[in-house]
Amino acid sequence: MRLRVEFTTEPFDLDEAPAHALVAREVIEAAGLDEVDVGPFGNTAAGGADAVLTALDALLRRTLDAGATRISLQVNVVEADER
Repeated sequence: MRLRVEFTTEPFDLDEAPAHALVAREVIEAAGLDEVDVGPFGNTAAGGADAVLTALDALLRRTLDAGATRISLQVNVVEADER
């Protein structure tokens, strides 16, 4: 199964990236997923189900520890050819 996740962490800071946003980027980029797009207002990543779910566990735990007060995410099952 292949999953695509979209997520944001809050609170936002338009002047500089908060610690929780930097941690989110670090976690998702190190997860070995085959698609990663990190931006200032939203992030997406995709890969095999096990890799995505493992990354989400780390993302949730580490961004909360780094000061996130809200994490919004959406997970979709995608077909292999929807890359």
